[in-house]
Amino acid sequence: MGENITTRGINLLTLPTGTRLHFGDKAIVEVTGLRNPCAQLDGIRSGLMAATLARTADGKLIRKAGIMGIVLADGVVEPGDTIGIRLPDGPQRALEPV
Repeated sequence: MGENITTRGINLLTLPTGTRLHFGDKAIVEVTGLRNPCAQLDGIRSGLMAATLARTADGKLIRKAGIMGIVLADGVVEPGDTIGIRLPDGPQRALEPV
């Protein structure tokens, strides 16, 4: 089961694994990896799947479909809530597809 939260002003794709996102007063989500886009997207609108992927100049795949995370603490998330970002302690690992 999954839910979506749309954010603004945060480069989610550059966050390291284990980053904790604090929404509002109580909700906390720990970032676990890059979302792998699903081919079903093209069933919604032709070209959506391609819009979630790009390549760097040297051919490296860039996923733009968002990130995945697990809920550590539940709570009500409202439009306009601030999002606090807590980076993990120790060495940081780049996000990988999950």
